[in-house]
Amino acid sequence: MMNLPCILIPAIVGILCGILGYLIGKMGSKPDSNALSVNIEAELESYKAKLKNCQADLKEQNGYFAELSKAYELNLATSTFPFNADLAASVFGKPVILDDLKIVEGIGPKIEELFNAAGIKTWKALSTSSVDQLQQILDAGGDRFAVHDPSTWAKQSELAYQGKWEELKKWQDELDGGKVE
Repeated sequence: MMNLPCILIPAIVGILCGILGYLIGKMGSKPDSNALSVNIEAELESYKAKLKNCQADLKEQNGYFAELSKAYELNLATSTFPFNADLAASVFGKPVILDDLKIVEGIGPKIEELFNAAGIKTWKALSTSSVDQLQQILDAGGDRFAVHDPSTWAKQSELAYQGKWEELKKWQDELDGGKVE
């Protein structure tokens, strides 16, 4: 009976050591570097192909936007309205100067100076400006300009730019300092 523990203990210890050695060996083993290298190279080639496709798409889109930009500029160049100072003067009862922003109800000399300094010097430029952009310019001018409401100014200047003097005058008669009553 004494021989059984002497044989059993070394056998169990041996089995445990074998299992432990196997597990440690598995944890420390490195993956096959050749397979990993081939995998990375294949992925890299895939990304290079995708990049070429993206570059081709970008080049195509740039061409499209260049054509669109040329068409827009051509449209701007050909869609100017002739300024008729006599007609404007007859409607307003005073001389009207081309691109005088003060023709817009609510804009006086100081606001015109602010807009000119911000690059808005024509009726067309004012007509394409957003209310937010105009408000930012007013806010940057200080507290005394904060009370002004530019919500109708772009539309008024568009009417002036297009030479729709009767329509502009009629609308301005309904406004109160450039604001809808």
